[in-house]
Amino acid sequence: MLKRISLALVITAAATLPAFAHLDPVEHGSFAAGFSHPLFGLDHILAMVAVGLWAAMQGGRAIWLVPAAFVGTMALGFAAAIAGMPLPFVEPVILASVVFIGIAIALALPIPTAAVAGLVGFFAFFHGHAHGGELGAAGAWEFAAGFMIATIGLHAVGIGAGLALNRFGGKALSRIAGAATALGGLWLAFGA
Repeated sequence: MLKRISLALVITAAATLPAFAHLDPVEHGSFAAGFSHPLFGLDHILAMVAVGLWAAMQGGRAIWLVPAAFVGTMALGFAAAIAGMPLPFVEPVILASVVFIGIAIALALPIPTAAVAGLVGFFAFFHGHAHGGELGAAGAWEFAAGFMIATIGLHAVGIGAGLALNRFGGKALSRIAGAATALGGLWLAFGA
């Protein structure tokens, strides 16, 4: 069982290796720059995969509702940023999202799906605002389409991992993954 978890962590880490720099929208296009953007930051990867993991742990309609709430609210945060709306504490809240969602998964508290969607939506607004604040020379809507598709992909990874973990180890393995996510968020906040 630990070998499977270790292998999953190695595969996840290896999959993110090529995405260590933002693409230049002038050279690579706005869509590619947007698509690569969430894949660049470990905080974004952890949070977005954790959203999928939490959705899988909830089961039922949460599997599509929770990620949809994240992506939709993230788009609103992006629009607010490009409209010039200031938002304080963007980066600290993004880090808090990793820790909070990780703890929520680790504790496996019985939270209604609508509340889970609302909680991830709150954090998603900050993630979207961060993307909008780092738009640079990219075309806004192509960039947004790129990061939204990448986010959906990261959610799908989390859902797939959550369903697999739940199938092979019950919720205990998902809870361990949640705890590891929270620890990763704390490491990013205080150790990185």
